[in-house]
Amino acid sequence: MIDVRDNWRILMLVVLCLVAALALFGPLGAGDGETGLADNQTISDPTNLEYGLQLSGGARIRGSLVGQTAEGIEFTTGDTGSIERTVADELGVDAIDVTARAGDGQTGTIELFASSDNVSQAEFASALSSAGLDASADDIRDGVTDATRDRATDILQSRVDQTGLSGASVTTVSAATGGSFIIVEAPGEDRESLRELIGSAGRVQVIASYPDPNNDTAPQMDPILNQEDFASIQGATQTDDGGSVGVTLTEEAAEPFAEKMIDAGFTREGVGNCNYDAETDDDPSPNQHCLLTVVDGEIVYGASMGNLADTIDPGQSGDYSGFVADPGFRLNTNSYEEAQRLSINLEAGSLPTRLEIESSEFLSPSYAQAFKPLALVTGLLAWLAVSAVVYFWYRDVRVAIPMLVTATSEVFLLLGFAAAVGLALDLSHIAGLIAVIGTGLDDLIIMADEILQRKEEVKTGRVFQSRFRKAFWVIGIAAATTIIAMSPLAVLSLGDLQGFAIITIVGVIIGVAVTRPAYGDVLRKLMLDDVKRK
Repeated sequence: MIDVRDNWRILMLVVLCLVAALALFGPLGAGDGETGLADNQTISDPTNLEYGLQLSGGARIRGSLVGQTAEGIEFTTGDTGSIERTVADELGVDAIDVTARAGDGQTGTIELFASSDNVSQAEFASALSSAGLDASADDIRDGVTDATRDRATDILQSRVDQTGLSGASVTTVSAATGGSFIIVEAPGEDRESLRELIGSAGRVQVIASYPDPNNDTAPQMDPILNQEDFASIQGATQTDDGGSVGVTLTEEAAEPFAEKMIDAGFTREGVGNCNYDAETDDDPSPNQHCLLTVVDGEIVYGASMGNLADTIDPGQSGDYSGFVADPGFRLNTNSYEEAQRLSINLEAGSLPTRLEIESSEFLSPSYAQAFKPLALVTGLLAWLAVSAVVYFWYRDVRVAIPMLVTATSEVFLLLGFAAAVGLALDLSHIAGLIAVIGTGLDDLIIMADEILQRKEEVKTGRVFQSRFRKAFWVIGIAAATTIIAMSPLAVLSLGDLQGFAIITIVGVIIGVAVTRPAYGDVLRKLMLDDVKRK
């Protein structure tokens, strides 16, 4: 009969291995068990593990956000609105392209989300001076703030998540020479598809184009809906003539939208009065009533109100209470693919500024897949070599076999952790696994040597416990040193080094908290009989 008090560490290791098995092969895992390939084929994987770019193939794009930032400018929170409007008017850009953030004190930052090729730092400084701020070109640098970069990273991550790309990731990396970059990795995708997904800012507007009574040659163009006016998005659907996206307006936007449609004639003479084709026509006709769907300044579709007119203005009475109560309709596009991109942009939101792509690379999935069996074979060979060395040194299966089983269980627990949290394994993570195996076996050998004292027999349980504590103290100090050394790499955005550090730290924690104590209990049970254990 098993004494739980003497073997609880072993039982805890067994339970955790069962949980890891459920994460790897059962319902606890976050992965999907498949790896996407460029030719739309999939390689079945019996586990829930996800794989990154280097182990599954795909595309990686590195880029930086375009903008300029004025730092250390004196203003207060109450001045931000007027500063943004004045700077935008002075530079001839949209108000959305200027953001002022007041700091904790009396100074803050002002960002200009426009290409530096169009606006120089001197022009930016002049616009700030026009807004009543004390600023010079020396206060301005290229690039954006950390807050803007974090927001862009979240938006891009939302975009790739909505496409269902397994293992896709968006990270911010700091270069050793200064500056920060955004890296997007999408296993199983090609470069062009990834560029289309992340390369645009994704700003969506609905613009009303209708006859201008004071101008016969150009229509009146009024932006009436922006992304913040949409309360919910129902997703893209395919239609006979293209695609569409279902949207619902916010309570604040519904009534002004309905009023504008009635006042501009969209619900009356404008019904059916739009023949605009985004693929062939340059500009909307000055004599038509068109609702234009605009993405990043480009018109992707134009149509009249259709049946929506009766909902907003039933019986020509001007009563739009029914629409305000349920302000839902569909935005149309020329193709289902455009509808999908429109839906993604509406769901994820628009980037604060353009992402300038600096480099891109593609790794063939068939080439990347070759790493998996090679890594498995290498691991097996290494395990056999270590087994031979350990057995040759101790010449005692009671010491060697538990040591090797414990080291294997440590790797199993780490793989279960990766499957549970949906960590996309890459070569950096594999390197971390190798490092954990190496340090783990070192610790187990230290423990065995200290307890056995050059293969001398352990006389009593008190002697065993004393030697175990001494060995565990050394192992604990080494583990703490490793965690402290790896912590900066795990926190800082340094690309592949971060994945290596995270796996190493998690492995060391699992070893000190679970596997090393369990191995000590195994040795105690095997090396001492029931009498000597006391």
